[in-house]
Amino acid sequence: MPGPRQIFIAVIGAGGVGKCFLTQLKTLASRLSQSHAAPTYFSLVLLSTSKKLIYSPTYQPLSLSTWEEQLQTSSTSAKSPADVLEFLAKADEPVVLIDNTSNQEWADSYPSFLKQGISIVTPNKKAFSSSYALWKDIYASARNGDGKGGWIYHESSVGAGLPVISTLKELVETGDEVRKIEGVFSGTMSFLFNSFMPVGGGGGSFSAEVKKAKDLGYTEPDPRDDLNGLDVARKLTILARLAGLPVESPTSFPVQSLIPTALESCKTGDEFMQKLGEYDGEMEKLKKEAAAEGKVVRFVGSIDVGKKEEADDTLTRFDASHPIAALKGSDNIISFYTARYGENPLIIQGAGAGGDVTAMGVTGDLIKCLRLMHS
Repeated sequence: MPGPRQIFIAVIGAGGVGKCFLTQLKTLASRLSQSHAAPTYFSLVLLSTSKKLIYSPTYQPLSLSTWEEQLQTSSTSAKSPADVLEFLAKADEPVVLIDNTSNQEWADSYPSFLKQGISIVTPNKKAFSSSYALWKDIYASARNGDGKGGWIYHESSVGAGLPVISTLKELVETGDEVRKIEGVFSGTMSFLFNSFMPVGGGGGSFSAEVKKAKDLGYTEPDPRDDLNGLDVARKLTILARLAGLPVESPTSFPVQSLIPTALESCKTGDEFMQKLGEYDGEMEKLKKEAAAEGKVVRFVGSIDVGKKEEADDTLTRFDASHPIAALKGSDNIISFYTARYGENPLIIQGAGAGGDVTAMGVTGDLIKCLRLMHS
């Protein structure tokens, strides 16, 4: 019978998703430590924000109950990925790095961690949607790629906690032919257009709905980071690559930006918000044209796998009876059209944004890692 197991955990990012993850980690740690068959003990040995850090030089566990106070009073500055790697590489137990950031520098460092046998769990889209060379390097280093290093999982990089990536991987690995992937991939865009043009009519001006989404925390601090379409393009890039297309970058295919050209140069998000209302006319025109056809406008992404690299994210009109039109709140919907599923796609739908559900995807990936590390 296997004995007790010890796993060291390092967490980068303690904001919205990071905080929810640490709460879930505390619950998971308590449950796994009480397993009669093979108890697993987590030791949080490092926790960092973009500015501060707490860590345990002797690898003794940091408290999962008082980490917020410890972080607040810490006088240690955040360390570079290289410094964190040097510390974790000396650990004498298996290590999992949880990167809850969207930081490019951390993404670029993944191959180095994996080669040292450190497993990685992350919602960081930039690691898997930046250059194709980085994508290849990550999977050449990971044990669930072609390498002999640590394991890597990133379910939450598309669709928060929805099983989008694991479903696509299973379709591909079991030999199904994925022909087309289509859906609403952004919780922000979903909320925005469900409010701007609800089925049955109504909805405020586009600028008013952007403001509402921002006030509710559904957008980035600068809403242009959502409205430029790049978030959806990154998710499409990840899924296209998993489906076997060597997409070079998120700008390799048409991306529709909803930022008026004149406002791209605004110095701040606040300045952008102040001026956005001046450009409501164009979106209002789109709304009226769609309504005249009995349709609604939604921001969708699609990948035509058969046509190789033909992907786009754009405003599209849908009949009110279409599943995409009927979405509520910030829900995502992703449809997989495949040889096995024929004309009726496999559909995954549910909350596509929010700290708790995104963190759930991260925690689920951590559990996958644990099973593999001790199999």
